[in-house]
Amino acid sequence: MEYILKTPIADDDRERLRAGDRVLLSGVIYTARDAAHERMTRLYSEGEPFPIDLASAAVYYAGPCPAKPGEVIGSCGPTTAGRMDAYTPLLLDCGLRIMIGKGARSDAVMKSIVKNKAVYLGAVGGAGALIAKCIKSSSIVAYEDLGTEAIRRLEIENLPLTVLADASGGDLYAEGISKYKALLGEKQTIYS
Repeated sequence: MEYILKTPIADDDRERLRAGDRVLLSGVIYTARDAAHERMTRLYSEGEPFPIDLASAAVYYAGPCPAKPGEVIGSCGPTTAGRMDAYTPLLLDCGLRIMIGKGARSDAVMKSIVKNKAVYLGAVGGAGALIAKCIKSSSIVAYEDLGTEAIRRLEIENLPLTVLADASGGDLYAEGISKYKALLGEKQTIYS
């Protein structure tokens, strides 16, 4: 299926998404990479609130390049989501429901996605310059000292994404591996 969605995404809309669906997403998303995730969770464990409202946020695992003169933002491609896996179950338990990145997730994150009725969307790796064209504004909202890893508020328009993991436990990576194994008739592990 194909969907045109705007953040914040309503629970019903998010929960109907299935692995493999395509989404054109508009609205507000926030960038946060490794350093921002470490800081957010550490400060939260020390009693500080999160710097963004997780319940209405979509977090994009990206650290944009600086903008060239006259541009809103530099290249803004996704980073490997697995680098955030240690922090993700806590953030999901605290209200995060939409993540954007690339790459497979750990078993703990997949279970937490289902438990919290969240969704993990994939952006095309290597297409950061094209993705930047979907970004209409960018501003730092937290951790400016982290440079490109600061948390940024991005206004996006028609960002093309694919549902990689859904609230029902669908996993596009696992499905792809299974189909590949069936096609080859092999019983050995190809990738995991």
